[in-house]
Amino acid sequence: MKIHQTAIIEDGATFGDDVEIGPYAHIGANVKLGNRVHVGQGAIIDGHTTIGDECQIFPYALIGMKTQDLKYIEGSVSYVEIGKRTVIREFATVHLGTKDGEKTVIGDDCLFMAYCHAAHGVILGNHVICSNSVQLAGDAHVDDWAIIGGMTGAHQFCHVGTHAMVGGAAKIRQDVPPYMLCDMQEGTLKVIGPNVVGLTRRGFSREVVQALKEAHRFLYRDGLNRTQALERVENDVEQFAEIKNLVAFYRSSTRGVC
Repeated sequence: MKIHQTAIIEDGATFGDDVEIGPYAHIGANVKLGNRVHVGQGAIIDGHTTIGDECQIFPYALIGMKTQDLKYIEGSVSYVEIGKRTVIREFATVHLGTKDGEKTVIGDDCLFMAYCHAAHGVILGNHVICSNSVQLAGDAHVDDWAIIGGMTGAHQFCHVGTHAMVGGAAKIRQDVPPYMLCDMQEGTLKVIGPNVVGLTRRGFSREVVQALKEAHRFLYRDGLNRTQALERVENDVEQFAEIKNLVAFYRSSTRGVC
């Protein structure tokens, strides 16, 4: 291990093999670092925080501090869990949960860029990218492979579906459907169509992409109400797993879908 002499390591912190901790970093007593984790200069990792193998924590990131939720009761024990190979860039913040046992989770192979914030109870899946200054309010969920553009804010409890892409400087007030590209138009976040470029890069077949285009037409372009549109998608679009997932997302949404 390479631990700089100015780093502060509290008794009780546990490390895997080949951990590197830079100058003036602070590691709390209940922190667990996996193998080959790199912690940059001035970063602070506190609380009941677990960080998986090969993560990179850049200078001045702050992970595992007390939630800003005013419902927090002093003495509650909550957690941060970060998966393997995830990168947390400089000045990003990841807060603990609010109530006993609540977790804030960032999965494997994520990129959480500079100045991003994950509030209490936020859950990010695997391979998620949050560009600079994305702000995720409490209990927001972002599914695998989603990409959120810079300067975007997400309201509490909003859900961004798998393989979705959200444009920069967006306001996420409702759920973002999986496989779709969304951007701001006239002050409102709107679904533009399937995330064709992203899906193609991820290896989705032409047939699946075409089926998603048909589903988007029923949902957003044919003037149907949501119930009618979902029935058309279920009856008139080939039922690939992605189409079933899309329909289930709409039916299970509690905030409504943009």
